[in-house]
Amino acid sequence: MSATAEVDLGSRIVELCRELKLPAVARDATRQATEAVRQRTDPLAYLVDLLETELTERRARRAQRRTREAGFPIVKTLESFDFSRSPDLPEVLLRRLCVGEYIERAEPVIFIGEPGTGKTHLASALGEAAARQGRRVKFTTAAGLVTELVEARDAQELGRVVRRYSKVSLLILDELAYLPLARSDAELLFRVLGERTERLPVVITTNLPFSEWTTMFPDPRLCRAILDRLTHRAHIIDTGKKSIRLEETLARQGRRAKSKKPKTRNRKDDENP
Repeated sequence: MSATAEVDLGSRIVELCRELKLPAVARDATRQATEAVRQRTDPLAYLVDLLETELTERRARRAQRRTREAGFPIVKTLESFDFSRSPDLPEVLLRRLCVGEYIERAEPVIFIGEPGTGKTHLASALGEAAARQGRRVKFTTAAGLVTELVEARDAQELGRVVRRYSKVSLLILDELAYLPLARSDAELLFRVLGERTERLPVVITTNLPFSEWTTMFPDPRLCRAILDRLTHRAHIIDTGKKSIRLEETLARQGRRAKSKKPKTRNRKDDENP
């Protein structure tokens, strides 16, 4: 085949790939074709390699898009969590959850513990893992979600917002039970949770044991209904009371104080100025 014919074919491939939205194929087709000819590769094997390259890059772009759309305040991963500081946490379970089967089974995950014990980090890590798998994830605080629902109700757009939250593969609700809710606000939150029950999971972080959730949901009947939906088939993980953030702060201050400590003068230096 002449060089002119190869250029024409290469140009045509680029045009077709642009129309079909196959950027990796457009970029690598000529190079991989030359390599396939040199190695006398089967034409179908060459095509498989090319399409696998496109698929891999497409999945990577989708994962990046899902992570960006999730709204994480800071992207956290399970790999960046220091389990040595929280030896009582079920690391094996958390790594298994990151695989994502709990999402397919619509099993809630609830992190209960004091502030600074890693609840938000771990919840975000589950979300990051799900986004990396191409799943639609939404991260929000409980207060933020309630505010959005109230505004949607006042604008007569509540149904649209509830449907949006009912469709994401994984909803992460951070800081639940930090502040008490009016009954009408709690009912709005219950509506979102009810739409997802036994269909799609939620990941919850809270600093209150279940026995104290009536401080968040003053209506006992509504509180029981919410607890019933959230705890059914749930993975309940206690992150404890020891604040990792506080420990890090104290250690950092200790290192700083140590570095500023004046050096002890040598007695001989005093005797021989």
